[in-house]
Amino acid sequence: MLSVSLLTTTQIILSLLLYGGVLLWALARVSWVELVADSRRQHLLFGSVFVLFVLWLLRKEFDNGLTFHFLGLTAITLMLDWPLAVLAASLAQLALVALGLDDAGALGANGLLRILVPVLITVTMSRLLERFRPTNLFLYIFIAGFFAAALAAVATMLAGMGLLAWSGQLRAPDSLVELAGYMILVAFPEGFINGMGIAALVVFQPHWVETFDSDRYLQEPFDDGDH
Repeated sequence: MLSVSLLTTTQIILSLLLYGGVLLWALARVSWVELVADSRRQHLLFGSVFVLFVLWLLRKEFDNGLTFHFLGLTAITLMLDWPLAVLAASLAQLALVALGLDDAGALGANGLLRILVPVLITVTMSRLLERFRPTNLFLYIFIAGFFAAALAAVATMLAGMGLLAWSGQLRAPDSLVELAGYMILVAFPEGFINGMGIAALVVFQPHWVETFDSDRYLQEPFDDGDH
């Protein structure tokens, strides 16, 4: 994540407009009637806000204004679907701003990095997987969970580097090997925590995961006539 001192005025305005536009789109796509009527969905939404808030508190801050923390958006997106995931993450981010832990001026840029990029990557990977209509549970956990989260972490890192390069605040890695090392450093732990989270959910509470087709993934491996 970035502090406002690392961003230009143009970046602050453009990122806020982009983030705000996607947030409004997500709010328009939320089924509010269903959400109000379904207490389970409400509990999952507010539980996700709390989990993201706590996860984003576990951070490493550097003197130059950079902050690193886990994202956790892949598991939340798969569980809630993208409109509610954007809403939950935005509420968690607003809580961090209200407590003074995030810069209010960097709200748009950090929303772009920690919310929009991982949600976009997760939705893309999930929908690509669904095109093939797989029945192997491992494929859902590994591709939609682990791999999507790892890719989201790398994409977020590269997007952040792009913003820093644009503002003239980036010291480029000395080599592609060093850059690849950074990618592995952020990708594997992010993929692990999201993959484990999704694995636990689809095994113990599959009805909590909005994007999980339990009828297909958890079907019997044989028909009754094959006994």
